[in-house]
Amino acid sequence: MARFDSAGTEYSGMANPENVENIFEMGLMYASGRNGEQDLVAAHKWFNIAAYRGFEPAKIQRAELSNEMTREQIAAAQRAARDWLSNH
Repeated sequence: MARFDSAGTEYSGMANPENVENIFEMGLMYASGRNGEQDLVAAHKWFNIAAYRGFEPAKIQRAELSNEMTREQIAAAQRAARDWLSNH
């Protein structure tokens, strides 16, 4: 399986824009640090995208994760999600 890149923004090919469950799984991988270092900003980004696409479990995970993040981190995750959505 692929490794995280240094910016924590993509996980080689798994973020299929048509599959919300894969997008949610990306959030779980970054939140837990599975297959790399934990990256709360990247996790929040993927949960944002899945939540935007109507995946209810992502809304719950995003809310829980937000409790562990600074405002700056949340803002960065929201920007990253908007950028990703505008390109997909």
